[in-house]
Amino acid sequence: MRVGITVTVDGHWPDVVDYVVEAERLGVAVCWTAEAWGSDAATPLAFLAARTERIQLGSGIMQLGARTPANTAMTALTLARMSGNRFILGLGASGPQVMEGLHGVPFAHPLGRMRETIEIVRRAFAGERIAYDGRHFQLPLPDGQGKALRLSLPANPDIPIYLATLSPKMLELTGELANGWVGTSFVPEAASAYLDSMAIGAARAGRTLADIDICQGAEVAFGDDVDAMVERRKPGLAFSLGGMGSATTNFYNDAYSRQGYAEVAAEVQQLWVAGKRDEAARRVPDEMVLATTLIGTEAMVRDRLRRWRDAGVTTARFYPAGGTLDERLTTLGRAIELVADLGV
Repeated sequence: MRVGITVTVDGHWPDVVDYVVEAERLGVAVCWTAEAWGSDAATPLAFLAARTERIQLGSGIMQLGARTPANTAMTALTLARMSGNRFILGLGASGPQVMEGLHGVPFAHPLGRMRETIEIVRRAFAGERIAYDGRHFQLPLPDGQGKALRLSLPANPDIPIYLATLSPKMLELTGELANGWVGTSFVPEAASAYLDSMAIGAARAGRTLADIDICQGAEVAFGDDVDAMVERRKPGLAFSLGGMGSATTNFYNDAYSRQGYAEVAAEVQQLWVAGKRDEAARRVPDEMVLATTLIGTEAMVRDRLRRWRDAGVTTARFYPAGGTLDERLTTLGRAIELVADLGV
């Protein structure tokens, strides 16, 4: 099992850079950057490409509707060239609140838009002229002055494409078309809620789950006061269940529901939407926090990592706890050692 990390630009950027450089020295295989409604995913990777040598750099994720497919391909080819072919293109559909509220583009038909985007991007990666006649994208535009263009950058068909997906049909698409899955909201005991759909898509393309990097992420923290650790993380889980989407569209809530937490997910969302956020956090059960994180004593974290491995996770994406750079690196180092001890 490989180790990955995710970083953001929210904090002190020089510390973030030092963190990634040291993570590379510790043996971390891949660093991901995200975009939600703050920084973009690509710019930090360009900076980190200049400060690192071996670690892969992945967009985890670029939002599907924030760029045209051609611009997505241009950005990916540029970052791959700047980093010495260490770039991974991670894509996700995001949700209607961000797509329609922030970017002003329709969220409708994310499955079809994702499929067409991947097909166009791979044509660009292959160095082909970008001509496409789909339901959502027509290139060049009909009855206009445009013509099918080939990007001027050298072809690079081997850039990996990972998808961040949660719903069954999008998971099938991941299995069919992607090199990897950027997963979240994951309970290893209920991994079939994700992997069964992914396997269906993989079989459709003549593949198996062994052809897909199952990259799963969670916070990792070590301590003996497990009760206190759990309580501190309940508001964040309540936010995922109630605030990561609208009252009618919350893919995280749906994902937890499919993993056996439907009743809790519905109650927490209802309380959150009603403005009762403290009550929503209290409604999150201890067991749910422990099932979806890598926190507790070293023995507890080791056991959870073993369950991840046995469920099929091939890359563990860590969010190490700690109030300082040194504390986060210490946590990361302990987690890396536990992964090494698993012997895979």
